[in-house]
Amino acid sequence: MSDETRDTNGTVLADGDNVTVIKDLKVKGTSSTIKRGTLVKGIRLTGNPDEIECRVDKIKGLVLRTEFLKKA
Repeated sequence: MSDETRDTNGTVLADGDNVTVIKDLKVKGTSSTIKRGTLVKGIRLTGNPDEIECRVDKIKGLVLRTEFLKKA
């Protein structure tokens, strides 16, 4: 078992990569939704290989699961 962070296609992700959302995601605690196809720039890896930290629109410190992302 490796500690590499991978997207839904198995591509290894690194700090600063750009990813695309593959499914509409509701953001807990807000009324906003991240639409499918949204480009997320400059991701940051967390200690958990299943999650990345990012910033979308005006939402800072958002944590997304890698199963809903693909490398852009």
